[in-house]
Amino acid sequence: MRRDALEPGLVDNPALHADPLADATIARILGPGQPGGPDMATIGLLNREIARWQLNGDLDGWRASPGLPPDMAAALEAYVVKARVLPDWADAAKIARAEVLFMEMSMASCTLLFCASLPQCYIMPDLAAVLHAAGELEQHTDYRVRATAAMIFPVMMHGGLTAPSGGGVAQAIKVRLIHAMIRHLVLRGDVAEALVAPRRLPRLLTQAKTMPQVLYAHGWDIDRLGLPCNQEELGYTLLTFNYVFLQGLRRLGLRLDQGDEEAYMHAWNVLGAVLGIEREQMTDTMADAERMFTAIQAQARVLQRKDDPRPALAGALMANIQRYLPLRILKPFPVLLTRHLIGKASSRDLGLDKRVSLLSRGLFVLVFGFIRGVDAVARLVFPGFSISRLVTRILGYNLTVKLLMDETRPLKLPDTLLGEVGDAVHAWHNDDKAPRWVNALERRFTGRTRPAAHQG
Repeated sequence: MRRDALEPGLVDNPALHADPLADATIARILGPGQPGGPDMATIGLLNREIARWQLNGDLDGWRASPGLPPDMAAALEAYVVKARVLPDWADAAKIARAEVLFMEMSMASCTLLFCASLPQCYIMPDLAAVLHAAGELEQHTDYRVRATAAMIFPVMMHGGLTAPSGGGVAQAIKVRLIHAMIRHLVLRGDVAEALVAPRRLPRLLTQAKTMPQVLYAHGWDIDRLGLPCNQEELGYTLLTFNYVFLQGLRRLGLRLDQGDEEAYMHAWNVLGAVLGIEREQMTDTMADAERMFTAIQAQARVLQRKDDPRPALAGALMANIQRYLPLRILKPFPVLLTRHLIGKASSRDLGLDKRVSLLSRGLFVLVFGFIRGVDAVARLVFPGFSISRLVTRILGYNLTVKLLMDETRPLKLPDTLLGEVGDAVHAWHNDDKAPRWVNALERRFTGRTRPAAHQG
């Protein structure tokens, strides 16, 4: 990346680090930036080719399709050989434990995805700016959320990172290459060249209609923002899916023990390595994660934009969740739950601190306080008892089935993986840690009955 050409003191700045392997691959395929806009034909051909990466086993000895341009074929084949390898510090036992934890959390995991992890993703102003420019969340909220779920499920299901039949690695190296494509398009050329001569790229007047064209037209101030999708941002995003998730469980009264928390963080760190994130941008404990997360958010607030896109993004996400809630009095609950999970400062950044009807707010406080009180007393007799778990499972079930598992809009996953995701969701009809009457109550509120395949 010719970092020796950078000014002293900037070499160790993670905002100026990207992903040499993926960036070099994309630069080799797309070439230098063109004044007339991105090469849509080449981008389309590239997207069709990487769509072949479906299961981890597909990457074994992978070869490009016949007829693909030789430079693209050679670049992709070299990329797959290097990108598919797990780091040497990966611990299979910890990854397996994290998979079990994800399945045990089941529907609560989905609630935390929508009301904690995704909202915290939009705190970073420059990340939000790219999403805003592409209309990626305001106009296509479902797509963005479903695309995130399409990576999380393959990674966290059994064997997602370790088995040939899993799909976590295959999905991750596609996302990694897409990040590199975003950098290339936003910077309109080679990332390494942009690093040597940082500059502000002006916005182009364009009638862009496709996402690559929009990204190409979007201006970027490298001096102020660093590289798009840089290591600091990637490390922060990783924290939203391990640290923020685990912190959310704690705030719901569902805290895991230290060994389980660290196993969960480890699995996501392994995924981070496959995504091209440097080890220095990862943390192994909740305490270290909190320090890094807080520091990155504090720095992000210094870079606050006048035309802040974050409230619009968060508002679109909340509105999308609210339309799946049946009663008007319950509509503000996703905002109120998100406030509780992400805290006052982040809620303010996202514009989620606006007035909520007194009736809805009072009901939320009453219900939440009642749940925590009952849980505290009941656990003196039944250690595994949790109404909080029940409520988050009910909300998570409705969001998962209606938003992610709609048969008219299936997740973009290989048929084998899509079937496994469906089986996993149906298998979540019972909470193994809850008494039978709690499971019966949950089925009553979700309208579910036991699927025939799981009766016994």
